[in-house]
Amino acid sequence: MATIRDVANKAGVSIGVVSRAFNNYPDINVKTRQRVFEVAKELNYSPNLAAKNLSSKKQTAIGLIASGIFTENKKDTVSYDIFKGVYTAVEETGYELSIYFIDSLKQEQKSYVQFCRERKIGGTILQGIRTDDSYFKEMMDTNIPCVLVDIGTELDNRLIGSVSIDNFSATREAALYLLNRNHRDIVVVAGTEETYVNYERFEGTRNAFQTFDLQLTDNDIIHADFSEEKAYAMTKTYLERKQPSAFLCYSDLMAYGVMRAVKEAGLQIPEDVSIIGFDDLIISDYTHPRLTTVRQDFMEIGRQSAKLLQKLMENNETERHVYVPHQFMDRNSVKTLPPYDVSNQSS
Repeated sequence: MATIRDVANKAGVSIGVVSRAFNNYPDINVKTRQRVFEVAKELNYSPNLAAKNLSSKKQTAIGLIASGIFTENKKDTVSYDIFKGVYTAVEETGYELSIYFIDSLKQEQKSYVQFCRERKIGGTILQGIRTDDSYFKEMMDTNIPCVLVDIGTELDNRLIGSVSIDNFSATREAALYLLNRNHRDIVVVAGTEETYVNYERFEGTRNAFQTFDLQLTDNDIIHADFSEEKAYAMTKTYLERKQPSAFLCYSDLMAYGVMRAVKEAGLQIPEDVSIIGFDDLIISDYTHPRLTTVRQDFMEIGRQSAKLLQKLMENNETERHVYVPHQFMDRNSVKTLPPYDVSNQSS
């Protein structure tokens, strides 16, 4: 088995240069680095990654800590797309990736900080973590660089960044889409109340309503925890007492549950009830009717998370929050109603 000394001798460089090339140090000439990699490939040499992380002053291991991936809903591909984006960015730069799958509601095994310390992880990406998770709070108090996916933070800490779409603006756009099509009897199907994205989407919805001098009431909101089955059950119950003109859902999964309940109630979409989702999961282009929704590029969110984390780990001056563009997908699940008659509001 080839050693680092064999690579150094054949490449005509020192062992230190080989080590620095594999550790992605910026002071190594591009041609020299390429020569080292070619020789290493020729000799079938692989560096001892564990030893590299233990001995190198520059830690090159990135941790991805993710919660909520063990969902039984096979339609939910969000976490997988984020992972692909993270992996793509990490692979391009020579960093190593360690993954820790947990469940925030059942997490009693090991703290995130402990996970990072044991594996000499130099920085971590947190995805799907609840802000009321005690281990999340512990992570925020360390000196480990960290990027939060879809979690906002007010902490003035240059080691903490975040990546998301502009959830406020995206949901405001979706709500205005309904309001501009003369919908007024709108039910909001919200997600888990404790999550950052749910708060931002609710604020965007409320802002849109205020633009039309309207107010959201508790009777207009269903809290379905981003669950398709819960959205289905709660919509079914809601329709037994009242038929709104539209449902504004904070995830596509919940929109699927709403669509099923609406159809089982003998109503047509969008002729009787309009529905908007959020995420643009792949199945949303194949529902009947095709679901109007907000598209998030989850793979790009993952890629930008890894790129931002590497900048934080390398102490590069950078914006600590990255917004990935979203896109409103205007399809077939919303109907334009006749002009709203304000006089009927008081009758």
